[in-house]
Amino acid sequence: MWLTLGRVLETAPPPRRTSRLLGAATRVWYGLHHLIREATKFATVGGVGFVVDLVIFNALLFSGADGRGPLHDSPLWAKTVSVAAATAVTFTGNRLWTFRHRARTGLAREYSLFFLLNGIGLGIALGCLGFSRYVLGLSGPLADNIAANVVGLGLGTLFRFWSYRTWVFPSHESRRPATDSA
Repeated sequence: MWLTLGRVLETAPPPRRTSRLLGAATRVWYGLHHLIREATKFATVGGVGFVVDLVIFNALLFSGADGRGPLHDSPLWAKTVSVAAATAVTFTGNRLWTFRHRARTGLAREYSLFFLLNGIGLGIALGCLGFSRYVLGLSGPLADNIAANVVGLGLGTLFRFWSYRTWVFPSHESRRPATDSA
């Protein structure tokens, strides 16, 4: 007995639970894959920013012939200057590459929020550096770099990734107006 495609489709059983689970698993996989791609791009851009930050920070603190840079006695100012330079680099990379697929909310808004949130990230790094230098009494190239560029930068980076995704470069879904279903 021959059945036409139309009759087969008409008599097809309703979707099983496994197909719904497969659909849910696919959505989870896609979301996770998307997050990993974004995080990898963010880390790459951040790596470039880290090099800029690290070079400027160490040049300002330890670049002289005697191991003393122009801001040797002001590590918090040195970190502020180095982060400001790195922020300009990372904004460009994140806007044009990492989060290019996300909704655009205007250059002025994104730039302002990016620098504001970077200021909070800088505060995290400065807190770690200040605690190490002025509370624990640890100073020198190794201690300053571990406090500012390992501990402080690590904590600040977690905050930055979350806040950039949430506020600076929001997803297209979060930019859609709410609709009433009632």
